[in-house]
Amino acid sequence: MHILVVEDEPTLAAQLSQALREAGYAVDCADNGRDAHFMGEVEALDAVVLDLGLPQMDGLTVLKKWRAAGRTVPVLILTARDNWHEKVAGIDAGADDYLTKPFHMEELLARVRALIRRSAGHASAELRCGPVLLDTRGGRVTVEGKAVTLTSHELRVLSYLMHRKGEVVSRAELTEHIYAQDFERDSNTIEVFVGRLRKKLPPGLIETVRGLGYRLACPE
Repeated sequence: MHILVVEDEPTLAAQLSQALREAGYAVDCADNGRDAHFMGEVEALDAVVLDLGLPQMDGLTVLKKWRAAGRTVPVLILTARDNWHEKVAGIDAGADDYLTKPFHMEELLARVRALIRRSAGHASAELRCGPVLLDTRGGRVTVEGKAVTLTSHELRVLSYLMHRKGEVVSRAELTEHIYAQDFERDSNTIEVFVGRLRKKLPPGLIETVRGLGYRLACPE
């Protein structure tokens, strides 16, 4: 999953990025509104953590521009504790959730997980596909109750497919959602990750749809 962190305070931005990467996400950062607006327009993102008090273009303007352009990526806004009017303005502009500063990092991670799940139509923190269970809270994967060890990139691929089970996902789409912007992207490596996953998961779970991509086939 691919997250954009928009925060101009360097220490907080570094803490957010580190926590999200440790939670298994691919993370890009922007420290001003203009860069954030551009990245939100061109990058395939699964969620955005957006501070409102930004240089060059404020966060509320960035959010309004994204929504006006039809960008539906889930957005979690960060606001100062006493600025209740910012919360209202942010929600009215199209934010999906808000968090007041200071906050506990675990709460932010939980809210990001929830935003991503809801945007894909899932209510539970646990995603199931046949005998495979993915606990999004800790990135734990089990098959028939037995733990399966995955690399970070294997987990990102499986997580994206699990959030969109039954849908056909192209290699290009997977590439955009598992790598950060500054990573050298190569869609050919997706085949390698899928091949490794197939060895660790039940046969037939990940289908290849010729010429289109991959689909997670979940038995009833």
